[in-house]
This record gives sequence, C-alpha cells and structure tokens, in this order.
Amino acid sequence: MKPTHVRLRRACAAAVAAGLLIAPAVAGSAYGAAKATPVSVAAPTPTPSADTDFRPLTPAVAAQLDAAVRQVMREAQVPGVTVGLWAPGKGSYLRSFGVADKATGAPMTSDLHVRIGSETKTFTVTALLQLVDQGKVGLDDHIGSFVTGVPNGDRITLRQLAGMRSGLFNYSLDGDFIKKLQADPEQPFTPRQLLDYSFRNPVQFEPGAEFDYSNTNLILLGLVVEKITGRPLHEVITQDVLGPAGLRRTVFPTSPALPTPYAHGYTDQTASGKVEDSTHWNPSWAWVAGEMISDVQDLRSWAQTLATGTLLKPTTQAERLKTTPMDIPGAGYGLGVFDVQGWIGHNGSIPGYEVLPVYLPQARAAMVIVLNTDSQYKGQEPSTLFGEAVTAIATPDHVYPGHKPVVPKAG
Repeated sequence: MKPTHVRLRRACAAAVAAGLLIAPAVAGSAYGAAKATPVSVAAPTPTPSADTDFRPLTPAVAAQLDAAVRQVMREAQVPGVTVGLWAPGKGSYLRSFGVADKATGAPMTSDLHVRIGSETKTFTVTALLQLVDQGKVGLDDHIGSFVTGVPNGDRITLRQLAGMRSGLFNYSLDGDFIKKLQADPEQPFTPRQLLDYSFRNPVQFEPGAEFDYSNTNLILLGLVVEKITGRPLHEVITQDVLGPAGLRRTVFPTSPALPTPYAHGYTDQTASGKVEDSTHWNPSWAWVAGEMISDVQDLRSWAQTLATGTLLKPTTQAERLKTTPMDIPGAGYGLGVFDVQGWIGHNGSIPGYEVLPVYLPQARAAMVIVLNTDSQYKGQEPSTLFGEAVTAIATPDHVYPGHKPVVPKAG
C-alpha cells in the first residue's frame, strides 16, 4: 500500500491516511462496512467550452494532445482518463478517453465523480488556515496542546505538520497496517487506530529538520480542527470550505458510497497483486488525508481558489505558499500545497483513482487530470505521466514535474 500523496515518483503519494487520539475524543470518519449506496448530488456545471473567456485550442494542438494522452494510456494501461486544460487567451481542452467501467464498457466522461486521494489535504489545511485567520489557533502552536500522546508533541508545530516536516512516521507505510487493509479493504478504521500504527514506530528526525511526506500529519491536523470547532471534520469542510468555494459536486463522504455518476476505480494494490475493482473499498483509512470525492469541473475551480487564496487573508496565503525543498528537484512544499515548475496544487492517489489539479498563476492556466487507476508504470504515477505529456505540449517552459518527455506528433 502506498503512502498518500505528492509522491510524483512514489516519494509521497496517493490519498490514504487518517488517525489520532485527541483529548477529548472527537468523532472520526470510521464508518461501518455498510453496502455502498449511490448518492445524488447537484447537476453537473457547464463545461469550460461554454465559458466566454475560453476558445477551443487549435485543431493541430488538440490533435497533438490527443496523441500524447493516448500514448500514455497505452503504455500505462490506464482504463479511462479525462484531461482538462484552460488558459485565457490561448484556449481550452477538455476530453475523456477510455472506459469508466471495464465490466460494462461505459465510456469515461467529464461529469463523473472520482475519489481524489491526497487532494483532500488541501481542503483540510485550508480549514485549519481559516481558523488561523480567525485567531483561534496559531501555526506555531504545538500539536501537544491539542492532542495527547504524540511523540515530540511538545515541539512539533502545526506549521511543521502542514509542511510535512514533523518527523512522524507515516502510518500507511506500517507493515501491519498494510496487511490488515489488504486483507479486508472494506473494513473501517478510526483515527486513533491509524495513529497507533504511526506512533509505535520511531520518529524519523527532529521536528523541522527534513521533509518527509506523512499522512499522520494530516490526521493530527484534522483532529485539531475538530477540537477547535467542536464539529466533525466533514461538516467543517462542507460548510466552511466547499460552500464558500462554490463547489457543489465535491463531497466529504461519511460512507464508502460515491455520488452518481461515478467512474469505477482499478488498483493493483491488492493482497494478490492482481488488478481489482476498488470502487467501493472503505476509504475511512484515508480520512482527512485522502477520503474526499470530486469531479473535473470542481477540481478546476478549486485549483484556482487554492493557488490564489481567495478563501484566506493575503498574509495567511503568503505563509501557505512559502515552500521548503522536497524530494523532487526544483520543487517545493508549502502548507498542504506544492509548487512544481510554477504549477501550484497537489496531486492525489488512492487505490483505484488519481487526480492532478494544478494552477499556473503567471498564465492563469489550470490543468486537471483524473483517471480511474493508481497502478504505476515503471515506478511512475500515471497522473504524473499525463501531466508531463500535456505540459510538454501546452506549457513547454513549465513542464510538470520537470523534465521534458518525448511528445508524439499528430498525424
């Protein structure tokens, strides 16, 4: 089982984390393994092609993108993918390829819901930063003031947790946790259980000394938000973040169900190593680090909101965007967000799904990639491969995540 996300090269990926012991105990998102029943949500928003600020890319460029996307699909054996790119003055591109359900052959479309893995972290940290804006908590407060039993809790700050510099072991890398989850991926986990997997392992380094992507950090921050607000995290995210951001098709679920319509997800992170349909696996093990669900249009909107900081005070957004080096050359990690070759955002991966919603402020360009597998190809996340292929054509001076791949020519 992989970490949760930012990994790009497996360094820190997917959305899968959760867990903690807070005093007093707060409601986690551990729900029973009830049958997943589809839920209804608001009708899809208009596609970007209807936006007056955008025109379609030229046929030649669109054909180049088509060819590049199809090549990655073939090589990485991706069932279905939707790719969206919007740049004022240059054009827009929104196309889906492949299938959303291998059993029925239903096509992938841009209105389908998917699990967004570690993109969830951006919402969780935003909720925390809103509390900072309200003067209810400080970034340099220590986690031990809110949660008991955290190793080095009297020295680890909330800033270090959000910036992946706490030194706490990533629970989703614990061998026993992996075995337990793979043995029964429909079982629920509580935040406390997840923290126990982390805290039984030694700390990795002194607080603030290094960058190390750990889902444990987010579980702790989620518990802090719950303790300060007195509300379950899913309510805080829904009311304080999704509502003001205008995201009507993004949800923090309280069961394994996905809103309809949705794409089926496929993963090789299984006990047998064979690819399985993971659509209705219980994501409680990811909680505030990777449990949320969204679609292309909402992710497009959120990418801009996240990068420009419209939900936060300018000074708080500036703190968020102060990056420190991470394990990707030329990239930096801020507070629940990365800057990779100028693209600001966060990738997400959870068994069966990957997303890559990012924003390039200097061009006011957004790119969103969603796919229904997290199975790697030659050690690379498939979302990263698509990001490379698309940006090498569309933004050659800002290729994500840094090196220029061979781009197939149309025709």
